[in-house]
Amino acid sequence: MMMKMMLKKTLLSASVALATMMSTTAFAAENVDLLITDATVLTMNADKTVYQQGVVAVKGNKIVAVGEASLADDYKAKRVLDVDGDIVMPGLINTHTHASMTVFRSLGDDVPDRLHRYIFPLEKKLVSRDMVRIGAQLGNVEMLKGGVTTYADMYYFEDEVAKTVDQIGMRAVLGETVIKYPVADAANAEEGIQYALNFIEQYKDHPRITPAFAPHAPYTNTTEVLQKITKLSLEHDVPVMIHLAESDRENEVIAERSGGKSPVAYMADIGALTPNLVGAHVINVDDADIALLQKYDVGIAHNMSANIKSAKGVSPALKMFDDGLRIGLGTDGPMSGNTLSTIDEFNQVAKVHKLVNQDRAAMPPVKVIEMATIGAARALHMEDTIGSLEIGKLADIIVIDTQAPNMVPMYNPYSALVYSAYATNVKHAIVDGKVLMQNRDILTVDEDSVREEALLFADKVRETVIASGEEVR
Repeated sequence: MMMKMMLKKTLLSASVALATMMSTTAFAAENVDLLITDATVLTMNADKTVYQQGVVAVKGNKIVAVGEASLADDYKAKRVLDVDGDIVMPGLINTHTHASMTVFRSLGDDVPDRLHRYIFPLEKKLVSRDMVRIGAQLGNVEMLKGGVTTYADMYYFEDEVAKTVDQIGMRAVLGETVIKYPVADAANAEEGIQYALNFIEQYKDHPRITPAFAPHAPYTNTTEVLQKITKLSLEHDVPVMIHLAESDRENEVIAERSGGKSPVAYMADIGALTPNLVGAHVINVDDADIALLQKYDVGIAHNMSANIKSAKGVSPALKMFDDGLRIGLGTDGPMSGNTLSTIDEFNQVAKVHKLVNQDRAAMPPVKVIEMATIGAARALHMEDTIGSLEIGKLADIIVIDTQAPNMVPMYNPYSALVYSAYATNVKHAIVDGKVLMQNRDILTVDEDSVREEALLFADKVRETVIASGEEVR
């Protein structure tokens, strides 16, 4: 009888202890806002860690945990997103575009000297605050649906672009264009600088928008203007975005201005190469130019589809990447590469670099994905906050559908993304900890209204082009 009582007491004590332990465990579970589970997690950290059936925990706008499936037991979430094996990765970063030009998409394709013969005259007639807002809204929707959570933009009336970014909830580096010609928002470069300064003052403390200067190019600005912008950018600690080493015309003008120097060497000589600078395209460079870009810690935006469509050449992006320069992928504007889809760049970047290097192993998929995520963050000097899924970083995350026919089977997630994925495979997009798109439905803006407004503006564009005697082509 005594033995039974002792056994009963022992079992009761064990039950109490187990209940206490379970209660303690439940109490110890950390509350988070979002828990992503059962994911193929591409962290894009320094070790390129991949978690199968992985977990990402988000609290507020930060990532608080990334790891194996068992990690889920440590968290109690307001919202759980079970992704059933889909790829979970950092949001894509588009390092160079002109989002508002979506309203001009497909006009004047394949016209020689298109920028000066077609684009500049068209912009002179049609760029307005309304046009910039409508085009940016459309561009934002296209980019977010394609997995872009951060983009770097150069255009006019960038305060209008900023409003659209704020509304949809994306992250952006927005550069107000400065150019020596009269344009819609400035009569000359000096007015453009003042517009940029006002814009910088207005948005300097915004949590998701970084205002910037955007001198169009070295050859479309004077030495004095470029030097002034450099000085102001350092004083205000803001980026400078510029088209650099992009065209034959640029080479000729700068060589004449500088006594035969390349655009990169010229920029170095006048003190305009700094860590604040992001150069777009960077096609016509040699080893000496690359060394200068590395010396001054310049960011580089590699825009493959736009470069090859315009027959300007192939940037030595692979060499720059392998040499450790800050380089990321960009799309250029939708009148150049015609889409704002970074995913559409993947395939071309991988294959064209193999072709020009005559090496099947060149530019493997993991390098392409790095250039679209943490590499692009480095190009924008934002690698401390975005570009990888790591504890303490901002929660900018996308989910890629791996059950779509073009993604089945998936043996290597990097290869599947680069050689198989479409932009339409992006299912969910999260920026700053907020779900902006779920199951391809954007939750923050009315996509149908955005599209309809763009179509109405397209009628105005069509009428303007026809009235000017140009062919709508």
